[in-house]
Amino acid sequence: MREYKAEGSAPFAGVTRQVLFEDPGLLAEWRYFEVAPGGHTTLERHQHVHAVMVLCGRGRCLVGEEVYGLEPYDLVSIPPLTWHQFQAAEDQPLGFLCLVNAERDRPQLPTAEDLEALQQNPSVAAFIRT
Repeated sequence: MREYKAEGSAPFAGVTRQVLFEDPGLLAEWRYFEVAPGGHTTLERHQHVHAVMVLCGRGRCLVGEEVYGLEPYDLVSIPPLTWHQFQAAEDQPLGFLCLVNAERDRPQLPTAEDLEALQQNPSVAAFIRT
């Protein structure tokens, strides 16, 4: 179990992270995240791609300018430099696997201008937590 992010470094609520598998020969990492009921990951983007598979719970995610419902075994692909955020349902945790490059860039947080642009879409504005 590892810290999701350093407390105060970015907005998030109730998230844990585990690195399940890392092998320099594969150049990838399997990670498991669990978001507590009502919790959320950081709204962020980066240059690396994510492949996400929901294992348990329910919730929603933002990918770009679309909000999607999440249930077990849903697959989510997050392209490079795409804003994304995951939220757990209020009544249960959301657990998901995340496959990423072993060496990757640091997350980019939204600027005030980025948030203003995202909030032009009413469904995105209602979804995002900062």
